[in-house]
Amino acid sequence: MRVEVDQSGKVERTQVNTALAFSNSESSAVLILAVEKRSCIEELRKRGYRGFEPYLRLFVVGVFLLIRDHLSKITFVVIDVENAGHEKATRRLLLRQIRKVRQDFPPDAIVFEQIGRKSPAHKKALAVFQKKEQPARRLRARELLRLID
Repeated sequence: MRVEVDQSGKVERTQVNTALAFSNSESSAVLILAVEKRSCIEELRKRGYRGFEPYLRLFVVGVFLLIRDHLSKITFVVIDVENAGHEKATRRLLLRQIRKVRQDFPPDAIVFEQIGRKSPAHKKALAVFQKKEQPARRLRARELLRLID
């Protein structure tokens, strides 16, 4: 199954919630509350992460938790280009998480493309962000930080 992943409310905007969603024949969304993001960023800074690195790691772990329960069916992941210039690091970090669950997942099965506003993933993320739909899960700082190495 090929899935598209989009976010609404960028992870680095710590004053707003972030909704991450995927869609294809199935869809799902997770929500990270702004207060949880701030808590994560504060802890990651204490751990020594600097610059954009804490936000990148938070984004990757959010995407992983979004798709984790569907990895047995997912064959290809298209992530909306959100953080231009960070695709290589995003792929590496996401692949590291995925391979804890599914060791045979190929690195070239994670790509970055413009998803667009007509994508069901975009519509799902936006609906959750705008509180028009409920997320499948709300991610907490404790859970996110456990996965960030």
